[in-house]
Amino acid sequence: MKYPVLSRFNKRTLLALPATFLIFMLSNCQSQQQQNKQNSAANQPEKAQAANTAAPVTVLGKAASAAVVLGRKQIPILCYHQIRNWKATDSKAAKDYIVQENDFRGQMKMLADSGYHTILPDQLYQYLNTGSALPVKPIMLTFDDTDLDQYILAAPQMKKYGFKGVFFIMTVSLGRPHYMSKAQVKELSDAGHVIAAHTWDHHNVKKYQGQDWVTQIDKPTKKLEEITGKPVKYFAYPFGLWNEQAIPELKKRGFIAAFQLSEKRDTIEPLFTIRRLLASGYWSVHTLSNNIKHNF
Repeated sequence: MKYPVLSRFNKRTLLALPATFLIFMLSNCQSQQQQNKQNSAANQPEKAQAANTAAPVTVLGKAASAAVVLGRKQIPILCYHQIRNWKATDSKAAKDYIVQENDFRGQMKMLADSGYHTILPDQLYQYLNTGSALPVKPIMLTFDDTDLDQYILAAPQMKKYGFKGVFFIMTVSLGRPHYMSKAQVKELSDAGHVIAAHTWDHHNVKKYQGQDWVTQIDKPTKKLEEITGKPVKYFAYPFGLWNEQAIPELKKRGFIAAFQLSEKRDTIEPLFTIRRLLASGYWSVHTLSNNIKHNF
């Protein structure tokens, strides 16, 4: 049986109602209020955990002017490639891109002990455009090129501290030896990390012509969206190299921001030239800490 809402009754109608009915209605309201309080309390740990793990923002506004974006304080963004121990065959140049396993563990511990909180691209986008609040000592962790060690070693270490990251996937490598599979990429996405585009085979964006945009951007982006079931809105330039001609092409394809390495941001398109710091394999934990503080 359905009962009318009390607020719809006038005083005369209320006085005419049986006392047992009024008691039932008041008791039911109090019970519902108590249940709502219990549900709210039960949800508090979940809300706190969501804040600590930097859940992505789902509603994004219009991009601000370049002057507004450039006026915001830059957020530290680290760029990792391989995470494994050095081999005798590794060249001096290659070691710059290879962070050894214990060094990576130490770096994640340092970030946690220093009070850093990871953020994801949607949060960064909102902050740069609207000035929306970020966690205390925000930092972004990014990983290029689909290397398997990012899944095997990096992701579990990040999970230990409640960190989330961005994985820029080069799709030509999916399923190949020493690289992630589609299932592993999907698992990272489902765990709350962001999967973003890094071309098909790492071809330099500055050299694209004609069909290259389809091969290097359109098809890989579609594949990543099929794997994750989520839109791909962010892009990392291979080698960190970009040019003015690339930006309108990325915009046409639905990207809202792109990441380079350590060069200055473009004064017209700062959202498509966001800076990252390469985490060198030669750096100690202390050196990395200092570079984070002095480069952003």
